[in-house]
Amino acid sequence: MLTVTSVNVNGLRAAAKKGFVEWLADTSADVLCLQEVRAEPGQLPAAAGAPEGWFVVHAPAAAKGRAGVSLYSRREPDAVRVGFGSAEFDTSGRYVEADLPGVTVASLYLPSGEVGTERQDEKVRFMDAFLAHLKELRERAAADGREVLVCGDWNIAHEPADLKNWRGNTRNSGFLPEERAWLTRVLTPEEGGYVDVVRALHPGLEGPYSWWSYRGRAFDNDSGWRIDLHVSTPGLAGKAVKGYVERAATHAERWSDHAPVTVVYDL
Repeated sequence: MLTVTSVNVNGLRAAAKKGFVEWLADTSADVLCLQEVRAEPGQLPAAAGAPEGWFVVHAPAAAKGRAGVSLYSRREPDAVRVGFGSAEFDTSGRYVEADLPGVTVASLYLPSGEVGTERQDEKVRFMDAFLAHLKELRERAAADGREVLVCGDWNIAHEPADLKNWRGNTRNSGFLPEERAWLTRVLTPEEGGYVDVVRALHPGLEGPYSWWSYRGRAFDNDSGWRIDLHVSTPGLAGKAVKGYVERAATHAERWSDHAPVTVVYDL
């Protein structure tokens, strides 16, 4: 069995003070993908940034205090790669991948975007470059007899079932028609060739949501978004036996505005 958890920690230094360290000590995950770490490795407390029993790779952004992805594994990876061959994005702290036995696992933090600003233009450029990488990665892995799993904050809700207030967000970044169409391309067998693992395990279900705004009572009302995804090649997706969101029991017990998304794969 391979258990993989993905979570946007919304700043690992802050999360470490709010309960992340205790959660990490209790997790049964074999691999952990973090996004929005927002720190250099040397700025992190050892219990969060270099915990005993884990092999850890951090990929911080060149811009201090922004983005940052990390990948934790209980066994040492055979190889690690930061970035995906993009001159613009390889130092942006948005992608790291590691080769484990039979599978390449990646942690992704796709730009969030903001309609009408350069941030949205950046998101579109990232999506264009990243889809090309996803195709090449799938083909390279297949040639090596490997599966691929890209976990992370994709910052796109694909369908109305993936966010509570979808009607009020059709003109907002994260649920724009063109963003949703791009994710459809990722998940189309003839193009990207990947599978949304949790949706495949829970067809027709509202959610399960993984991000709730800190504003208002979004968490208490479960007015959330499902934007933290496990996206894998079909062979691995077919081996997923359980997928769930580790939603905190109460608002006060949250250590991030996102919740961990965990999938168990029966290899």
